[in-house]
Amino acid sequence: MTQITIHTVSLPHVDPDASLEFWRDALGFEVRSDVGHGTMRWITVGPVGRPDTCVLLSPTDADPGMTEEEQRIITDMMAKGTYGWIMLASDDVDAEFARIQEHDVDVIQEPTDQPYGVRDCAFRDPAGNTVRLRQA
Repeated sequence: MTQITIHTVSLPHVDPDASLEFWRDALGFEVRSDVGHGTMRWITVGPVGRPDTCVLLSPTDADPGMTEEEQRIITDMMAKGTYGWIMLASDDVDAEFARIQEHDVDVIQEPTDQPYGVRDCAFRDPAGNTVRLRQA
């Protein structure tokens, strides 16, 4: 039987430069590609040394079939942090939290031992996407 893996997950951005700074500088991901111009940019980032795992940061208004109402709903949800999210893992959540916190990030939750047995923390990226980081 073949094995299916996750290669790319997509998260929206509203400011490609701010998103790039967060994912590259605060999280330490490498930039795999950056295509387009202005706010209409598709940026692929991923963990260093893991070319098989990617996050595609894409503009929210790139779909020509999206109505203005749909765009407004997505923008509102992003602003509240209820639209996009991703779960990452680290072998040292506390050290990563301290390093990430040195950057201008929106901290949602400091490292916490959850009642369901996981230690994790959470941030928001510049687009409002929730980024949870759990202990591996």
